[in-house]
Amino acid sequence: MRLYLACPFFHDFFMLGMPGLTFAPILCMILGLACITVMFVTTWLMALVIIFVWKKNILLALSFLVFFGSIEGAYLSASFIKVPQGGWTPIALAFVFMFIMYVWHYGTRRKYLFDLQNKVSMKWILTLGPSLGIVRVPGIGLIYTELVTGVPAIFSHFVTNLPAFHQILVFVCVKSVPVPYVPVDERYLIGRIGPRQYRMYRCIVRYGYKDVQKDDENFENHLVMSIAKFIQMEAEEAASSGSYESSNEGRMAVIHTTDATGTGLIMRDSNEGTSLTRSSKSETLQSLQSIYEQESGGLSRRRVRFQVAEEEQINPQVRDELSDLLEAKEAGVAYIIGHSYVKARKNSNFLKSFAIDYAYSFLRKNCRGPSVTLHIPHISLIEVGMIYYV
Repeated sequence: MRLYLACPFFHDFFMLGMPGLTFAPILCMILGLACITVMFVTTWLMALVIIFVWKKNILLALSFLVFFGSIEGAYLSASFIKVPQGGWTPIALAFVFMFIMYVWHYGTRRKYLFDLQNKVSMKWILTLGPSLGIVRVPGIGLIYTELVTGVPAIFSHFVTNLPAFHQILVFVCVKSVPVPYVPVDERYLIGRIGPRQYRMYRCIVRYGYKDVQKDDENFENHLVMSIAKFIQMEAEEAASSGSYESSNEGRMAVIHTTDATGTGLIMRDSNEGTSLTRSSKSETLQSLQSIYEQESGGLSRRRVRFQVAEEEQINPQVRDELSDLLEAKEAGVAYIIGHSYVKARKNSNFLKSFAIDYAYSFLRKNCRGPSVTLHIPHISLIEVGMIYYV
């Protein structure tokens, strides 16, 4: 059986539309083998979906598999007959792409395991005290990490070499969850790290596999509102238990970003009123930021400011924590992300050394950086270089 019978469209296109080309049958065989292999594999996967996802009778799945599998199996056998005549090309390309994907998965997995095994212990952070043993400068520091629990090793690496960090620390983790879409009201998970006086929080941003992770200019405002609402929720629960000093370490709460009630904050445009706190940024930094926005295409972001609602009855300690949060927001937000270099250990075998030091390193250098993927503004970006020996 001729393979191009399984792919009549490409046969007509290349044999009739492009007469005289000798590579047309070979190209048709390549495309036919690729198409029929995908269809054959999809049929088997569809049978599994019928059983495990749709919860249908196994006889229905077997009937579907026998009917369509026999048809596609006949075409697939015809395709393999033509492998010596040029059908080996898609097989070779498939092995190349499979090698690339395996190397990327292997290197990424080893890097994640390194972060997981070298997390900073909470005991070490508690021994540093509320100031963390460093100078706490004004502003909010957003530390991007892949860990949903614990403090990443990049934090200790940064403070060891530069003993200064922001007044408010937020460990941000962007995760894709196995659902098509995540509602905006359920996208942010907020928690606390350490005691309240440390001013350290965790934010998990969840996206579905069909959600578009576009540049959201209100991310900083949503983050501040979410943390403020979490502080209020935690204070209410602590008041009901009778102890405000108790901290629910590791507990995460879903925060509805579209609902501003219960936050104790008032959000206004920056040009409304003159009684709001003046930003602690210097005039030089403000002028540099305005120049950067003009060079970026003249797109100005909507500037908003927050203030604590005076008319609400708020716990004094909660008010102090909200005031520190707003003061840090007015001082500016810095995005801190790790610029990692993954290297194999010296006692690694040849295959591991080649996969990590050459193949995975080449792929990382030729792929988009995390700052581009996460839409982080360059003017507020801080990259921390760190070597991972996996």
